[in-house]
Amino acid sequence: MAPTNDPVNSNALGLVNSESLEKVFDLSDGKLTVRGVALLSQVPENVSFSSFSSICQSSDAPPHILKRVIAVSNKGGFFGFSQLEPSERLMNSLGSFSGREFLSIFRFKTWWSTQWVGNSGSDLQMETQWVLIHLPEINSYVIIIPVIESSFRSALHPGSDGHVMICAESGSTNVKASSFDAIAYVHVSENPYNLMREAYSALRVHLNSLRLLEEKKLPNLVDKFGWCTWDAFYLTVNPVGVWHGLKDFAEGGIAPRFVIIDDGWQSINFDGDDPDQDAKNLVLGGEQMNARLHRLDEGDKFKSYKGGLLLGPNAPSFNPKTIKELIAKGIEVEHLEKQLHDAKLSGSSSDLTEIESRIMQVKREIDELFGGEQKQTKEECGCKEREHGIKAFTEDLRSEFKGLDDVYVWHALCGAWGGVRPGTTHLDSKIVPCKLSPGLDATMEDLAVVNIVKASIGLVHPDQVNDFYDSMHSHLAQSGITGVKVDVIHCLEYVCEEYGGRVELAKAYYDGLTNSIVKNFNGSGIIASMQQCNDFFFLGTKQIPMARVGDDFWFQDPNGDPMGVFWLQGVHMIHCSYNSLWMGQMVQPDWDMFQSDHVCAKFHAGSRAICGGPIYLSDNVGSHDFGLIKKLVFPDGTVPKCIHFPLPTRDCLFKNPLFDHKTILKIWNINQYGGVIGAFNCQGAGWDHKVHKFRGFPECYKPIAGTVHVTEVEWDQKKEAAKMGKAEEYIVYLNQAKELRLMTPKNDPIQFTIQPSTFELYSFVPVTVLGGSVKFAPIGLTNMFNSGGTIQELEYVENADEVGAKVKVKGGGSFLAYSSEPPKKLLLNGSDVDFEWLPDGELTLNLSWIEEAGGVSDLAIFF
Repeated sequence: MAPTNDPVNSNALGLVNSESLEKVFDLSDGKLTVRGVALLSQVPENVSFSSFSSICQSSDAPPHILKRVIAVSNKGGFFGFSQLEPSERLMNSLGSFSGREFLSIFRFKTWWSTQWVGNSGSDLQMETQWVLIHLPEINSYVIIIPVIESSFRSALHPGSDGHVMICAESGSTNVKASSFDAIAYVHVSENPYNLMREAYSALRVHLNSLRLLEEKKLPNLVDKFGWCTWDAFYLTVNPVGVWHGLKDFAEGGIAPRFVIIDDGWQSINFDGDDPDQDAKNLVLGGEQMNARLHRLDEGDKFKSYKGGLLLGPNAPSFNPKTIKELIAKGIEVEHLEKQLHDAKLSGSSSDLTEIESRIMQVKREIDELFGGEQKQTKEECGCKEREHGIKAFTEDLRSEFKGLDDVYVWHALCGAWGGVRPGTTHLDSKIVPCKLSPGLDATMEDLAVVNIVKASIGLVHPDQVNDFYDSMHSHLAQSGITGVKVDVIHCLEYVCEEYGGRVELAKAYYDGLTNSIVKNFNGSGIIASMQQCNDFFFLGTKQIPMARVGDDFWFQDPNGDPMGVFWLQGVHMIHCSYNSLWMGQMVQPDWDMFQSDHVCAKFHAGSRAICGGPIYLSDNVGSHDFGLIKKLVFPDGTVPKCIHFPLPTRDCLFKNPLFDHKTILKIWNINQYGGVIGAFNCQGAGWDHKVHKFRGFPECYKPIAGTVHVTEVEWDQKKEAAKMGKAEEYIVYLNQAKELRLMTPKNDPIQFTIQPSTFELYSFVPVTVLGGSVKFAPIGLTNMFNSGGTIQELEYVENADEVGAKVKVKGGGSFLAYSSEPPKKLLLNGSDVDFEWLPDGELTLNLSWIEEAGGVSDLAIFF
């Protein structure tokens, strides 16, 4: 990237001649119009609108991004407003709209966001991150994005009578303002996908505090298969269990290329505990949320690991049944504690004693299951520094599991859920009480927030943040850890009162994290999680290349709804696909893990197959569906990855695929030599804005009819795919139905009916005419969900000597192509091979995985 003071970059925006560009927006007489069409009415007199070029004068963006932004700079501008009295939290109307369909993203928890649709400003939800409004009169879309100005962060809120309210807040009573020039950005485009790219590119140029995905190096694991320990162990994670988990996968023929050791590996304890001892016998997420780091390295159960322990013939055994029993009892304790909480609220004292007694009994049973485990300390292991700890463990992992490229570990942004315990490290940490913004009042009740607020946060002073992260990360890097999953990111806004407000505190922490990732993890070894709020994306994405786009995978409903095991899975897909519209501009969308033996595992697998990123599981040790996994993953632990990330099709943008009784979620993506649309029946649940939570809508959990068409693949969103969108004819392969169909852009759409919690994947491959008469299109391996992703190279040959196609295919299984005529000859790795051809055009042959060739087969098909 060019430096900030590069004269080419810093002056480039000043060269825009705004008079030479079409004037798109106009604010006058209380109306904001777009090419003459009213977008907002009743705009207050204290609201201003400024062109992009008048606000943004310089940038450190690369020249190609600057050029792109300048070319469409007249399509964007900024809202500002002024009030008489300075305040740390200002609310103002931007105007009203009604009778126009919109799509929005709002925060339903402190750290998670999702989609919402409606047709009026009053239909918006609190903490809306952006709203996309359809203007059919000019065949266009307009987005309003609340942004950051100075030390204030903004969000949209609903107002009465269709008004869109903007809330600008600093998070500190010491930081006040009364006016803004650029507190929200507005942009228009005829293409909703181009709109997202153009708008966030403009904000990258304007803010200079974020970078786009295209500017970053992706982590090594982006096209690989992995395993995360969270749902397998929760807080009981330990070296022996991790080892046996990886061993199970390897023996099943699919060895993970990365592992994420999630929460439970750190040195944490509770206020009042011995400051030198780790908390013992923790099981479920929730128990540790009041705990704090007391050391900056691994906890005792990893620190006491002795090198070579698991490599010899007397390696410790592992009983996954014990972990499952612990987790079941941990869940029972959670439910009992919720009953206790409800009983206290209701004043029903008669039940309290019985519930409290049962809680103590189950906790004793948990302690008995742990037995003497986890009681060994570093001193008791009797080994030298170089022979024990997480470094010895990672060395043993790599010695045994040769393909294991990456080992990541989890930590919270503030260290642990409760931060860093004062007086236990060299850092200046202070217990800071939590204060929630009023905007979070309308979000979903969250156990994590309740616990964090109850215990407060041990906050490392922002002046020491660089030291804080480097102390943790340098130790991990020296121990063989290659990256971190950083969680609990949006808690800084709770504790920013004394530190200049939420924007200034966030800047300090994100800069420190960025510096450490560059120094210790190759600039890319990080996954961000619990981060789905706009100030993270505007301030924290200079370096972070990959982040979660959905809430957690919930294997069951935490509130006890027996149907939650089904409907929560569709909700997850909605989070991921719609969030990718904006998050994908700045980070590689991460669709999170799932479990291969879950009742909805296949449903999840269908979406992960075309997610365009890594695929990873959180299976319990010994609990795997290898048949399903092998439809997603090659034997070498890589995946047939799409070259983009999946996004909702245009006809889904303003619909509710969760509980409108009629809409199927359709998401499109692109492979190297074709496109794909996944159709998922996610109906049966959704956000209830009256009670502020997700709940089941069982009346919607039913078969849904819909249609799909090749033109719904947005081919032009990848430069290398644009040519495929101009084909005259396509072959369509239905992965689940195992059907082939021909389609032209002028054909009627394919009609379908999809059962609840099921899906279909439609691969669209351009048909090429060879020799003037032979129609041909390679589909790929039909035993893989993303069949088209198995095609590595494709070359068509037409000369005097031969006419045909040369195809490189990765993987083993059944190769399928469409061929209007039988080939005269088919060579597999240079040798003649038998094949099967049917009159409907199906050309098939079986391929083997050849390790020496990296699993790639060379096909030469001649006519």
